[in-house]
Amino acid sequence: AMRSAFCLTLLACQLSPADAPAGPWLREEGTTFISSSFSATYFYDLSQSTYIEYGLRETLTLGFDLNTAQSRFGQQSGHATVFLRLPLGEPTELGRWAYDIGAGASWSGDLISSHLRAGLSWGRGFTLGARNGWLTVDTSARWEFGFSQEVIKIDSTAGLDFTPVTTGMAQVFLTYTGGETYAKFAPSIVLSPSFSKYRLQLGSEIPIDAPENTALTLSLWREF
Repeated sequence: AMRSAFCLTLLACQLSPADAPAGPWLREEGTTFISSSFSATYFYDLSQSTYIEYGLRETLTLGFDLNTAQSRFGQQSGHATVFLRLPLGEPTELGRWAYDIGAGASWSGDLISSHLRAGLSWGRGFTLGARNGWLTVDTSARWEFGFSQEVIKIDSTAGLDFTPVTTGMAQVFLTYTGGETYAKFAPSIVLSPSFSKYRLQLGSEIPIDAPENTALTLSLWREF
């Protein structure tokens, strides 16, 4: 029962909107980044996420990651993690690295599991003509003690500024757990209107093996 409940949790989290690309960059001291996302499929699988980063010091970022989901059958699940991100070595022309460690809880229906999470991130900026872009790879392992499972994730992101107010993003999300691998492709556009302090991300997330479960996503980002 626990294993099947965990599988439901995982499938729901596959529908969760992606966080804003974290990457290896740390927040400046005293600054905050908040992302709030919502997604829905044609079959009315719903999910939402809240992601927060705060710069405690130049070399230490505190973060909070909350995902909740409700399947088309009414099954509710989610997970929440508090984490710390630290730089790994010095930045070079090949990019920069950071690692994070965190702890939290996952739930599926009435079942709750504590978890630990460890992550490693790489990223670098680039220019394409007069346009700026970036590449990131975020990897993480989450150990679910109550469900006796681990979840390994590899999230890759490529972004490119089209204009001062529009940015294109392409992301690939890989999740491995219980002997199964799940893959999603997520194209999106990010709008940064000059009259607002918010950035708006509009996109979709397409499960490679089940495109009929494609979700439309809407995210709001803000830094202050």
